[in-house]
Amino acid sequence: MVVFQTERLRVRTLADTDYDHFYRLQGDPDVMRYIRPVKTREESDAALREVLALPEPETGGRWMIEEKTSGRFVGTFAIIPVPYDPLKIQLGYAFVPESWGRGYATEVTRAGLAYFREHTKLNEIYAIAETPNEASRNVLLKAGFSFLEKRKEEGKELLVFIVKW
Repeated sequence: MVVFQTERLRVRTLADTDYDHFYRLQGDPDVMRYIRPVKTREESDAALREVLALPEPETGGRWMIEEKTSGRFVGTFAIIPVPYDPLKIQLGYAFVPESWGRGYATEVTRAGLAYFREHTKLNEIYAIAETPNEASRNVLLKAGFSFLEKRKEEGKELLVFIVKW
């Protein structure tokens, strides 16, 4: 099911046919460098099974991103609770390396913000990036986020961004 679209991308719900796509991200050290530890195939499959078993949240979820013209898998997008404060909502994304540098992250983040505004009563959303992840910091700023604060989590310095409306 399509959740939202941009000019070039389609964001859709996860399906039981997405195990290979999910692992392409979860098992890639370059993709996971600033997100979480790399998962084995078994860990990735278990994580996707867990996500698929959960009911889709009203205002968010974890979704696949595909190119509209080719149908090619390019990444994932999520609107989920902030781990250290589940009353706050964050957005996040991950892309396969061959899709980097094409403006997809900014495009889908802007559309994701619009989607969230239309589907929630909340008036803010967060995003978190590790300090050395300059590409992600730039995406968030281009998409309209403002820097809020620095945090330390699990030995990593994180930058917290926010959009309010």
